[in-house]
Amino acid sequence: MIFDFEIIRNFYSHLKFRINKIRNIIKRPMTYSEKILYAHLFKINKNKKYYIRNEYDLNFLPDRLAMQDATAQMTLLQFMKTGKNKAKIPTTIHCDHLIQAKDGSKIDLKKSIKNNEEVYNFLKKASNKYGIGFWNPGSGIIHQIILENYAFPGGMMVGTDSHTPNAGGLGMLAIGIGGADAVELLSGFYLELKIPKIIGVHLKGNLNGWTSPKDIILKLLGMIGVSGATGCIIEYFGKGIKNISCTGKATICNMGAELGATSSIFPYDQSMKDFLYKSRRKKISKISDTINNFLKADNEVYEYPNKYYDQVLTIDLCSLEPYINGPFTPDRAIPISKMKEEIKKNNWPVKIKVGLIGSCTNSSYEDFSKAISILKQAKKKKLKIVSEYLITPGSNIINNFLKKKGFISIFKDFGAKIFSNSCGPCIGKWDRKQNMKKNNTIIHSFNRNFLSRNDGNPNTHAFIASPEIVTALIFSGKLTFNPIKDKLKNEKGEYVKFEKPISENTPFFKNLKLKELGYENDNNKKKRYLSLDIDVHSERLQVLSSFPAWNKKNLLNVRLLIKVKGKCTTDHISMAGKWLKYRGHLEKISDNLLIGAVNYFNNKTNYIKNFLTGNYESVPETAKLYKNNKISSIIVGEENYGEGSSREHAAMEPRFLGVIAVIVKSFSRIHEINLKKQGILAVSFLNKSDYDKIHEDDIFHFYIKDFCPKKNIFVKIIHYNGSSETIIVQHSYNNKQIQWFKYGSFLNFMKKNN
Repeated sequence: MIFDFEIIRNFYSHLKFRINKIRNIIKRPMTYSEKILYAHLFKINKNKKYYIRNEYDLNFLPDRLAMQDATAQMTLLQFMKTGKNKAKIPTTIHCDHLIQAKDGSKIDLKKSIKNNEEVYNFLKKASNKYGIGFWNPGSGIIHQIILENYAFPGGMMVGTDSHTPNAGGLGMLAIGIGGADAVELLSGFYLELKIPKIIGVHLKGNLNGWTSPKDIILKLLGMIGVSGATGCIIEYFGKGIKNISCTGKATICNMGAELGATSSIFPYDQSMKDFLYKSRRKKISKISDTINNFLKADNEVYEYPNKYYDQVLTIDLCSLEPYINGPFTPDRAIPISKMKEEIKKNNWPVKIKVGLIGSCTNSSYEDFSKAISILKQAKKKKLKIVSEYLITPGSNIINNFLKKKGFISIFKDFGAKIFSNSCGPCIGKWDRKQNMKKNNTIIHSFNRNFLSRNDGNPNTHAFIASPEIVTALIFSGKLTFNPIKDKLKNEKGEYVKFEKPISENTPFFKNLKLKELGYENDNNKKKRYLSLDIDVHSERLQVLSSFPAWNKKNLLNVRLLIKVKGKCTTDHISMAGKWLKYRGHLEKISDNLLIGAVNYFNNKTNYIKNFLTGNYESVPETAKLYKNNKISSIIVGEENYGEGSSREHAAMEPRFLGVIAVIVKSFSRIHEINLKKQGILAVSFLNKSDYDKIHEDDIFHFYIKDFCPKKNIFVKIIHYNGSSETIIVQHSYNNKQIQWFKYGSFLNFMKKNN
């Protein structure tokens, strides 16, 4: 079955006209990203200035919206407040985040369905009510399902998950957004976005030997860092892209989120055509072939990339070697040949306790076939694994392939444990038995390796590599092993060496029924009039109350909640793992606010000074006490604050607990807009050194009575000794976003101006 075929065909029929209309206005060659963006404009403006990158907010109408179960709960709870009775954009919900990984697929899935019954029933009932497609628990990971069923070249989609750009592997411009943005789209409004700057990544040569598509993005992370592409789209081009499979391209685009990129994309080519054909969507590829010049950048862009891209980076695939990135940050990029000296220099635990492959980043048939290639060699060479080995398939389609090809049996023969088709350890839903106080090392093919991300243990050193490197290393059990040149001693006492892994081409998808895929879509219109009742005593779901509006006065006598030191991701602000079960209950999940962030003044986590008691207490308890005493508070942070997930809980929790403003050196894109949507003043230091002026007992006055676009704000800081100083903070609010702040949230604004 082809989902949305009529929508796609209709879009393609108007694509040439819309692009040519813009071309007549801007009168210059266009990148591929620009073509897609312009083709999805809500309204084409004839003034050329509006198409300058990173200048003006424009409105876009994406083709579809996707949500995973952890983010869909809060999105739907907000959507319920709008009074709308139907989703105004094609939408799906994917139940992939809440499934605990512990004993294996069947047991884990059965337990998780029982434990999350209330949430799944709510999501399914809401899907029926609002006309949303529903993918059942165990059907697969959101991004793999999107790639297999919904993504199409030239399309534009959004998703309430930061790794939504995975669809760029099939030539679709896919953008991660917060739940509040999703509510606007569900309500029939548009996506507001500046035309991002565009980074061109020129891939030269061909991948060879042990290098894989994963190594391209791991290398790029080392080149520009976790905030190097903030506010940008990454476009890949060059002869090197031709020999990268569609799923390999998806891996690269998926991890563009780790660079801070708005999206990542490859132009339409033969690999995408092949994937569409094998996934039974040949009708789409036939149309794509007829307009392929519109599904890539103009030739002049490729001839003179430095003229048309804001930045051009080059990676020579011929000289690229496998990378192992980590620990604790995905941009600590280490070529495998340098791993031994890095381990010695940093004294990291060398023994690999667990190797994990899968996740939304690397769970394609190609990925698993390379791992199997290593295992088949190991069997012939009489090698046994030394580390624990865990496998997470990406979807029912992939699992079906693995069983049919005998791959599941091969994995199990080597002692691997097969988890369900879900996120599992990648999002922290991993019940791992371990000594929490002991340093240990794991290596995985996931996308993130933040502190405590995978198993909740701050002492776990997590490293990222390709599935084939992970698989090879578990036979050594050591992070220092280099399978390209090192030998291993087998059970006969012989020293043997791995050859390079061989990948198999993706087979034709079996024509599974929708129910076999795990998809449900109840078209019973009567169900759309059902009420979504929530038990007031529920610990999983809670009806939302409106946040208070701004009183239009200066914000005076605001206290410091926490001054965060160093990296502060959304995992630090609102942890996943065991906290995922409270994603639909704002009050309960607020108990994890900033418990992973490091306090600047004592280098400890979840231990801040409560000025009311004079004691050092947890962040949530301190914030609650301030709120109960009607004391507003602020958070102060450093660079790329809010890096990581799209989870809006990291913005809603501080708002719920009385935080009125966040001042940082710089924001990540999604978190900044999430803060704005929830009515928090999101500002950055005009002079970053002013971060050092913030003391533990400070009181703040924000002079914002005349809050308006492009006008800096003065903040007076009163220190404990009575002295004071004034700093200047800047913001990126436009007129509409200022209205959100005035009304107390975007939702308040929508309800009163709808």
